[in-house]
Amino acid sequence: MTERLPLFPLNTVLFPGLVMPLHVFEERYRRLVADLLAGPEDAPRRFGVLAIRDGREVAPVREKDGPAGPLDGLGTTTGDPLEALYKVGCVADVTTARRQSDGRYELLITGTTRFRLLTVDATGPYLVGETEPLPEESGQGSGALAAAVERAFRAYRKRLAGARESSLAGDQDLPLDPQVLSYLVAAAAVLPAPVKQELLASPQTAQRLTTELELLRRENALLAWLPSVPAADLTRQAFSPN
Repeated sequence: MTERLPLFPLNTVLFPGLVMPLHVFEERYRRLVADLLAGPEDAPRRFGVLAIRDGREVAPVREKDGPAGPLDGLGTTTGDPLEALYKVGCVADVTTARRQSDGRYELLITGTTRFRLLTVDATGPYLVGETEPLPEESGQGSGALAAAVERAFRAYRKRLAGARESSLAGDQDLPLDPQVLSYLVAAAAVLPAPVKQELLASPQTAQRLTTELELLRRENALLAWLPSVPAADLTRQAFSPN
């Protein structure tokens, strides 16, 4: 069953279960939020979050804009939205919404379910997508994989936190459900957006956990090695803004 959802492109990936603050300042997204809040009080206030492929904003293209180009005056992508956006996203429920005196909104959103983007309607003030829910299978061995990912993730958090906070970082409770754990790890790990997007789109929990285990083992090995590398050598390493 398909559903039409207002779309909110971001330069990050939203995962089911993740709570995220969102500062809404651009006019078209103020309109999106205002339309959601104007509905019946018991109506769902939800929209679709999709990550942007090139890291820029995506704007609807209307006739007055003239021919579509790579960037408009605000540095926003004005080409085909289907080409600028990833096709798998996450539905966001608006938990709280606070309107500022200048018209901006401060939102708190919660990721709920994944969806696949089918088509985009760019004729209105903001993008609206025809979407279909994206179910997820558990996959073989997800329980054992979750246990291994939990151990690797605890070690990863300890190394990131440093020796002084290592006990605190390692003792926090983690979810027992393999799917919930897989989303938490994907959201919390320091990874480039395309890698996070790949994790979101994994068709099975077991596949996501397998990828995460490989990534965590690699990151743990790198974090263990970095302190012994001279500072001059570190400056020659590839830098990721993420």
